[in-house]
Amino acid sequence: MIGDALFRNRREAGRRLAEALAHLGGEDPLVLALPRGGVPVGFEVATALAAPLDVLLVRKIGMPGHEELAIGAVVEGADPQLVLNEALIEFARLPPGYVEEAQERQLAEIERRRRLYQGTEPALPVLGRTVIVVDDGIATGATVKAALRGIRLGRPRRLVLAVPLAPQDTLEALAGECDEIACLASPEPFHAVGLHYEDFGQTGDAEVVRLLRQARAARPGSRAAGAPLAADARRT
Repeated sequence: MIGDALFRNRREAGRRLAEALAHLGGEDPLVLALPRGGVPVGFEVATALAAPLDVLLVRKIGMPGHEELAIGAVVEGADPQLVLNEALIEFARLPPGYVEEAQERQLAEIERRRRLYQGTEPALPVLGRTVIVVDDGIATGATVKAALRGIRLGRPRRLVLAVPLAPQDTLEALAGECDEIACLASPEPFHAVGLHYEDFGQTGDAEVVRLLRQARAARPGSRAAGAPLAADARRT
């Protein structure tokens, strides 16, 4: 850790973030958290705003031979969206069918993860909703940008990005992707997100499942959340 930490842990960061989002409480918002670290933050936001909580699953499509370089991403939802970096795709000269095959693989992985986290619960629709996308912090913003673009295609009424901390230049780059940004801190110089938390331990799948189940049980009209954890989650 360097200097003084800004947040004790993700739950405390989420409670503070919820205070900055209190003005949205009357809009019946939907909170979408990026797993895994964004879920404890999003849980606190959703609890404070009496809002439903869901995960937002995003899978990168990498360039052949350079998988760390994203040429696009698949963003889940009631109608999954493919977000592409057209400039990179033109430069890459991809083999025929590459994007389509990669999309199918990532959609299968998204489905696997949704079954792990939410069982048979479908993704909550965003059409006409105020949607708050939550993560535990942003560095480069590439994944969040894809997530916001994918959600925007689902036609929410209002799209809000909410994070405890992010670099100022990254926030400026993301400003055009949403209607509002709530960010508690932009430390300078900006180091790795985890260095600004006292406790930034890994969020396990079992914790994600537990928090989503707890949030789901609090929703009026939802099925009782009493089913056992998925086997994969129990092993974490």
